[in-house]
Amino acid sequence: MEIMAEFARIIKDAPNLDDSDRDCLHRLVADWQVIADLGYMDLQLVIPVADGHFIYAGQCRPSTGVSIRPDDLVGHLVDSDMRALLMRAMGSHDIFRSRQEEKDDHDDYYDDEDEERDTTPRICDTFAGIWHNGRAIGVLIRETNLNTRGIAGRYEREGITAAKALFSMVSRGEFPYSVAVNKQRHNPRVSDGFTVLDSHGVINCSSPNAISCLRRLGFVNELEGRGFDDVIRELLGDNKEAIQQMQPIYSGMEPADTTLEVNGSAIAFRTLPLNGPRGHFGAVILYRDITELRRRDEQLKTKDATISEIHHRVKNNLQSVSALLRLQARRTKNDVVKRALFEAQRRVQAIAMVHESLSQSADEMVDFDAVLHELLRMTIDVEARSDQHISLVFEGKFGKMPSQDATPLSLVLNELVTNCVEHGFEGRTSGTITVSVARWKNDLNISVEDDGIGLEASQQMEHDDGESGLGTQIVNTFISSDFGGTVTRSSKPEGGTRVDLTVTLRAAQNAERI
Repeated sequence: MEIMAEFARIIKDAPNLDDSDRDCLHRLVADWQVIADLGYMDLQLVIPVADGHFIYAGQCRPSTGVSIRPDDLVGHLVDSDMRALLMRAMGSHDIFRSRQEEKDDHDDYYDDEDEERDTTPRICDTFAGIWHNGRAIGVLIRETNLNTRGIAGRYEREGITAAKALFSMVSRGEFPYSVAVNKQRHNPRVSDGFTVLDSHGVINCSSPNAISCLRRLGFVNELEGRGFDDVIRELLGDNKEAIQQMQPIYSGMEPADTTLEVNGSAIAFRTLPLNGPRGHFGAVILYRDITELRRRDEQLKTKDATISEIHHRVKNNLQSVSALLRLQARRTKNDVVKRALFEAQRRVQAIAMVHESLSQSADEMVDFDAVLHELLRMTIDVEARSDQHISLVFEGKFGKMPSQDATPLSLVLNELVTNCVEHGFEGRTSGTITVSVARWKNDLNISVEDDGIGLEASQQMEHDDGESGLGTQIVNTFISSDFGGTVTRSSKPEGGTRVDLTVTLRAAQNAERI
């Protein structure tokens, strides 16, 4: 038996589906939890594959009750004895059951609560073809345990009726809705509260959690029998703009979602219209109290703003230090001191640019390519002689990385490019520096190469200039200590110098382990 793990891959490989059909199935799966939760039912999505077989493409269990299907069906072929039922569903807009023991939608509950009941599950499968653009593209199966229906209360019965209506709408191509209504970050759920409206927008019943949500907003009167629009108007008073915003919700005529904030509470609403064979006959309103979630979001925004401001101030302070070093370098008459101060200023500026990037990021991650491009071009502009034209070429992408990795890596690459400019093009008016990177997860292979005078000549020049080799020490120390990597220097056969680095982004690696 072939097993396919992913819903997206299963429908992608289905031979009879086009992109529009796949989008319809994605929207169905995005919304079918509502049906399962309202109706305390298990759902399976089945689509045809080659040679007359069918495969389970999706499965949904109720979060409001116990599932009767503990095993995972996704990716399994449907048993051959069900093919006739599935073919029948694919050829009709009608829904039908595998057994006729389930009563009418409005009369499938026990009247005598004292009647002794058999606890052995009596499973009833109900089939609905999934219609899209005038043809059936799959079958939706609902599974219910008939023996549990006798313990349902008033609002459970109303929820089951609404679930059956939504299930029937699938067979007529009316569900999922053509307009997506699950766009909120914290979507309302059945378990968080629901209200059932009739065709006139009057409240038939509300679950206890729905009543609690409305009480949080300040509505304490009886709900049943009231128009839902009256409830909203009583909550909002003279706020005509807010009432207008809520109109799609309380009308129940179209799918809609919004959030209402009153009395310090925030409640997310979602409306799901209910249609029968003769048209619209009601709606389900879903709720979710997101007051605490909103408060946490605000705290996170404040935290992010604070961190951003800290990075901004660090950047400003580093730029002040950089400016002081540059000023001091210009005033000194000792060439060795002047060069050392300019190099220190350049290194401080490199760190400042990393913090500038962090001040514009909400996730403490640095867009390293953007930082590096700006930093190295600035370095070349400063270090190159006025009669030199040195090009900078980038190959590959570094991607994003934490500041703990970005700061030392930017210093390393800045040192290497600076060395190329200062010692690689002596006696030349033009040249090219190429920075290449290949990244696999947190492992990087980096090369910095030039087409200059070669390794031996540039090292001799560095020695003749009397330099301390601090740049080389910075490169070696950071690569070995911060990244556990290696540094390899070589001369290119065609002329020039190449430095190869192997780097593991340890901060990024540690963050993934947490």
